[in-house]
Amino acid sequence: MKKRSPLPILFVYVIVELLGYSLILPLLPYYAKTFGGTPLLIGLLGTSNAVAQIIGAPFIGRLSDRFGRRPLLILGISASLVAFVMLGLARSLTVILISRVFDGLLGGNIALAQAYITDVTDEKNRAKGLGIIGAAFGIGFIIGPAAGGLLSQWGYAVPAFTAAGLCVLNLIWVLLSLPESLTVERRAALAMRPRPPVTASALFQALRRPKVGPLLHTRLFYGLAFGLFQANFALFALYRLGLQSQSTGYILAYVGLLAVLVQGLAIGRLTARFAEKQLILAGVAVMAAALLVWGFVPNVFLLLVVLAPLALAGGTLNTVLNSLLTKSVAADEVGGTLGLAASLQSLSGVVAPVAGGLLIQEIGPWSLGVVGALIMAWLTSFVWRHVMLSHDTQAGG
Repeated sequence: MKKRSPLPILFVYVIVELLGYSLILPLLPYYAKTFGGTPLLIGLLGTSNAVAQIIGAPFIGRLSDRFGRRPLLILGISASLVAFVMLGLARSLTVILISRVFDGLLGGNIALAQAYITDVTDEKNRAKGLGIIGAAFGIGFIIGPAAGGLLSQWGYAVPAFTAAGLCVLNLIWVLLSLPESLTVERRAALAMRPRPPVTASALFQALRRPKVGPLLHTRLFYGLAFGLFQANFALFALYRLGLQSQSTGYILAYVGLLAVLVQGLAIGRLTARFAEKQLILAGVAVMAAALLVWGFVPNVFLLLVVLAPLALAGGTLNTVLNSLLTKSVAADEVGGTLGLAASLQSLSGVVAPVAGGLLIQEIGPWSLGVVGALIMAWLTSFVWRHVMLSHDTQAGG
């Protein structure tokens, strides 16, 4: 009897996970404001979850290398459930802050789903499998914010409790449907190797390794440049094009749809035709050009046009960087390495909103595109020197 692929199960898991997260994300500032939150405190709430992920993601990933993906996925869903219930019951800013930090440290971790994909796919199909997870991510973000806005008319606590309900469904789904990806045979093989320590020093040594380091640096600087676009898009749309929240929401849904098409359909075909290193180089170069043009778009029509190559480059980089990372380390380091990549992504999520706000305030909205393009232009040179010209990836490099 043919064994059922776990990819559809993970696809549903990621959609539900992102639905819960994106239900409450756009409403947090309004929720906090009802408790007298100042703009500074609301900004801290927005970054607290990302800061906690910077700390938690690498360790959760490394623990999954040691104890298996399924137990850590269950822990993450359970932590998110507790955090959303706390958020719904919150009667102070302190409780809201604790709920966001708790969720960031232990909550549902998409890097774990990516590590699971690595366990159940071969190197040839790795990027295609990771692309499916990226597509699920996009679907969650298309539906979630709109649904959260609709539910908020009955109170800001309603989306939080709805997100908690989705966590319950996801927990049941994983418990009943998802087997452990690290099989008994795989565990026995890994037990023969010295286990990597679960320490900050061991994790961040990866940044200095000849194969993994350049890929992690690429993830960090790509995240910073793309974060200037992503985190500040609403402000850009307001100050550059005079768009209101409803129009901006429609455009962001369009971006989400593009991301789903790229990661769900295009990635498999691209990786079948081109080497992953080539796709990374093309992605950073296209991103540099697209960000520069984005900074100066004069109307919505041209904005929609330039968003297409931006989404193509971003979706390709998100998927292929993770795929190549998993092929550059030993099997018992995959979770920790993907967790570190997620941590670097969270770091860019902390820096980009503040940097973008300063750029808009001091220079103008067009500067977002220029600075992002300069970062990506430098990164194109970096990728050529340190990724394209490096030797073929080897486990443990």
